[in-house]
Amino acid sequence: MSLAERHPRPGGPPRGRPRSEAVERAIIEGVMKLLEEGVPLAELSIERVARTAGVGKATIYRRWSGKEELFVDVLRAAEPDDPPLPGTSMRDDLVVLLEQVRRRGLASRSSAILHNVHAQMKSSPKIWSAYHATVVAPRRRLGLEVLRRGQENGELRTDVDVELLSDMFVGPVLVRAVLHPDADLPDDLATQVVDTLLEGLRPVSSPSDQP
Repeated sequence: MSLAERHPRPGGPPRGRPRSEAVERAIIEGVMKLLEEGVPLAELSIERVARTAGVGKATIYRRWSGKEELFVDVLRAAEPDDPPLPGTSMRDDLVVLLEQVRRRGLASRSSAILHNVHAQMKSSPKIWSAYHATVVAPRRRLGLEVLRRGQENGELRTDVDVELLSDMFVGPVLVRAVLHPDADLPDDLATQVVDTLLEGLRPVSSPSDQP
């Protein structure tokens, strides 16, 4: 499966020709090689990437519109893949979503490249905007969809703001993963967060609901 298939670009234009997995991998690895050598993002031009990967600039531009889009794919290739949601319940889907946040936090801690690139990316408005639009925003929309389905299915109170609730679920994991890099990220963290919050967010049964 190619990077394009694993990480589709929402709303992106169709490509003019089939993508070569080998060529695409060489380009991605070329960028990673330059990052490993300490080259800052600001100095990573398409020309430099092309020389390192052993391809022409046109080969890169056939696959990415510019370096911002390319860097987003490099980051997504370095991060853990997003698994499919089980779909069995809102609770189970939320646990999977938060587990991915935890795993990305662990990956960022263990990868100097990911850590440095994430830090540099925030100082580059174009790259951050591209990453937010194609990675962060779709993940957030998916979380909101899960919460709205929970309200429709009676698993979640209908009087709560799902936008705020999404932040309440993701916030504790992000705080530990980003703001407190030495904080523990235990295997059951996602389950702890979801189950603790849901205790106070489930609809209250009325006497008529009792058997």
